[in-house]
Amino acid sequence: MLNTVVLHFSNGEIQKGITEDFFPNKDMFHFKERDKGAVSEVRLGDLKAVFFVKSFEGNSEYRERDDLVRVGFGKKIRVHFKDGETRVGYTQGFSSERPGFFVFPADPDSNNDRIFVVTAAADKVQFI
Repeated sequence: MLNTVVLHFSNGEIQKGITEDFFPNKDMFHFKERDKGAVSEVRLGDLKAVFFVKSFEGNSEYRERDDLVRVGFGKKIRVHFKDGETRVGYTQGFSSERPGFFVFPADPDSNNDRIFVVTAAADKVQFI
């Protein structure tokens, strides 16, 4: 399946593109850069998170809400990343023993469809 993604690397770098072979239980996937078309292998260990987005552009003026309730998305969670960013959403399967986990935004109007958080990039994870 073709996924539109924005990769956030642990070194602060951000790349936009597509992937067809991302699986949360694999430590590597292929990524095709949007602008250059270059295909590369990406190691999960180099990432902070993979943002599965609705569009590359998004809406920079939109302020995502984290106080909304979404049924059927799991438990509400707050993720504090080591770089200072915080995300609030829902997860169906967080375990500190796994290399990563999916977070679904609390706001259904978010440009993010879902976010795969690399566990090693999270400073603190709280159920709220």
